[in-house]
Amino acid sequence: MRHPLDQGQVTLPRPAPHPGAPGCCRSHRILDCAQLVPTAQMGKLRRGEEEHLAPGHTGRPRPLRNLLLLLWTLLNCGLGGNAQGPGEWTPWGSWSRCSSSCGRGLSVRSRQCIRFPREVLCWGDTHEYRLCQLPECPPGAVPFRDLQCALYNGHPVLGTQKTYQWVPFYGAPNQCDLNCLAEGHDFYHSFGRVLDGTPCSPGTQGLCVAGRCLRAGCDGLLGSDAREDRCGRCGGANDSCLFVQRVFRDAGAFAGYWNVTLIPEGARHIRAAHRSRNHLALMGDDGRYVFNGNWAVSPPGTYEAAGTRVVYTRVTGSEETLRAAGPTSEDLLLQVLLQEPNPGVEFEFWLPRERYGPFQAQAQAQGWSLRQPQPREVDPRSPDSPAAPTVIPPRTPGHTPDPCPPCPDTRGRAHRLLHYCGSDFVFRARVLGRVRQAQETRYEVRVQLIYKNRSPLRALEYVWAPSHCPCPSLALHRDYLLAARRLISPDGTQDWLLLPHAGYARPWSPAEDSRVRLVARHCPL
Repeated sequence: MRHPLDQGQVTLPRPAPHPGAPGCCRSHRILDCAQLVPTAQMGKLRRGEEEHLAPGHTGRPRPLRNLLLLLWTLLNCGLGGNAQGPGEWTPWGSWSRCSSSCGRGLSVRSRQCIRFPREVLCWGDTHEYRLCQLPECPPGAVPFRDLQCALYNGHPVLGTQKTYQWVPFYGAPNQCDLNCLAEGHDFYHSFGRVLDGTPCSPGTQGLCVAGRCLRAGCDGLLGSDAREDRCGRCGGANDSCLFVQRVFRDAGAFAGYWNVTLIPEGARHIRAAHRSRNHLALMGDDGRYVFNGNWAVSPPGTYEAAGTRVVYTRVTGSEETLRAAGPTSEDLLLQVLLQEPNPGVEFEFWLPRERYGPFQAQAQAQGWSLRQPQPREVDPRSPDSPAAPTVIPPRTPGHTPDPCPPCPDTRGRAHRLLHYCGSDFVFRARVLGRVRQAQETRYEVRVQLIYKNRSPLRALEYVWAPSHCPCPSLALHRDYLLAARRLISPDGTQDWLLLPHAGYARPWSPAEDSRVRLVARHCPL
C-alpha cells in the first residue's frame, strides 16, 4: 500500500475541540482555539487553571497583549463559525536528475498538499519542470523519440500477430503522442504519450510534459510566461535601460565612409536600416571591418561581432538592414558608405542606464556626434572605386535679406508654460550656423544644457524653423533657450527638431534660467 504522502494530497483528521471552545478553524495547526479564548477578566486565570509562561516571561499581566490575542482568535477562528480555506503545501522537494544524458532534457520536483476535512485543495501544481541543458549529443546518437518507437519493433500490435519496424511520424495532430510509422507501409500507429522530456518535433525548443508541448521561460521553467525585457532582465519592465533611436540625415560632402553612430558595449536589440544605393558598414573595436569595409561590398548573411550575431540583409532594389540581439561585448562603429545623397539611416538600440552617460561622452570626444567623415579618399585611378558624385555647393544667402514681417509678441508666463509643457525638448544652445532652404530655415546649434528631453540629444543638432522668415529669428553666436518638437516623416526616414512659428526661443540669461526651472514644476503629469 502506498503512503498517503505519495498521492500528492494528504487529509488529516481534525482534532476534537477543547471543551467550551466556540469552534475551531485552521489555527488547530498552531494552538487549540479554546486555549486562545481569554477569560472575562483580562490577564486573570480561572480557578484551577495554570498559566504556562514562555521562557524569559516576567509573569506580569499584559492587558494589551491579551486584547490583541482575542482579536487574532476572533479573526482566525470566527465567533462559532466554521471558516474553511485551502490546504497548505509542503516545501518543494529536490530536483531530479536530467531526463536526458545529452542535449536538452528536463528535471522535476514535487510537493504535497496537507489539508483537513472540508478544506479545499491547495492552489497550484504538485509538480514543477525545469529545462536542463547538457553538452550536445555526439554525431550518430539515436534521438529519444526514435528509441521509444524502436521499443515496439518485433512485437505484435493492432490485434494481429504481424510485427513491424517503427520509426517516428511527425505528421500527426498531437506532437506529444508517440506516433510511429510502420516502415514500408503507409500507416502509422499511436502508442500513447511520449515520455516526459521528449522534444516536440525536430528543430523546435518545446519539450513534451504530460502530453503537452511546453516551452521554457527565461526562468528555465517549462510552461512559464516569464520573458526577458529589452534590457535582458527576466520578467523586467524595461526600466533598467534606455532606448536610443535616431535618424542619421547628414548629406555628406563627398563619397566615402561616414560615421553614423557608436554602438557601445552592452547594447541590445540593435537595428539599422536605410533605402538607397549606399551601403551600411560595421567596424569592430580593433579597427577591422565586419562587413562592407575597404570599398568592398560583402554578401548578405550572419556575421560574428562583439560577442553577438549580426544579421546583414540587402533586398533587391535599395533596402539594407542590420540586426543584432546583443548584448555586445565591445564597442562597434556603424558607418555608411555614401555613393549618392543620404536619404537617412535609421538606427536604434537599448543601452543600460549606467552606460548611457559614458556613451555620450565618448561619442562627443571622438567626434562621432560631429558627423565628421573618416579620413578616406577616393582614388580616381582605381576602376573598382565608385566615382564621387558632383558636389553642388549650397547657395549662400545674399547680404540683403528678404523683407520679413515683425514677429508677434510672445512674452509672458502663460506663453512660457504652454511651450515648455507641450514641447518634446527644452534646452540651452548656441547658434553656430544658419541656412535658408526654400520655405525653411535650418539652424546648426551646439547643445549646452538640457532641461527636458523625450529622447537623447546630440552635442550638435539641426533645428528647423518652418519659414524663411522664422519667428523669432536667432542670431549667430548667441545662446538661447529653445523649446522644440520632434517631427518624423511618414515613412520614418526623416527626423527633425522643429521650432514652431512664434515658439519659445529666448536669449539665455540667469533670470530666464530661473523662470524655466520654475515653469517645469507646473506642467501636468
